[in-house]
Amino acid sequence: MSIPLSWYLILSAALFSIGLFGVLARKNAVAILLGIELMLNAVNINLVAFWRYGSGSIAGQVFAIIVFAVAAAEVAVGLALIISVYRRRTTVIADELDLLKW
Repeated sequence: MSIPLSWYLILSAALFSIGLFGVLARKNAVAILLGIELMLNAVNINLVAFWRYGSGSIAGQVFAIIVFAVAAAEVAVGLALIISVYRRRTTVIADELDLLKW
């Protein structure tokens, strides 16, 4: 018995929606990064599901690995920026971070 493709797509859509809500509703910069990570994981579920139920070529897995690499780089750079901003401003509230404004 195989799980249908639509279940994977529903799971991915729900995970992406939760991540999007986290990005739009949160004020903490770390929580915003977590929301972005959830959205990237939803993309990975889509890629692997379409690979499994598609033509069977390895392209879906390659794209998923690339998304994992981008997510790891995003976490490393994002957390470094957040730590740097926290040391300077002592806050990670996104509304209060206006370093680039004049």
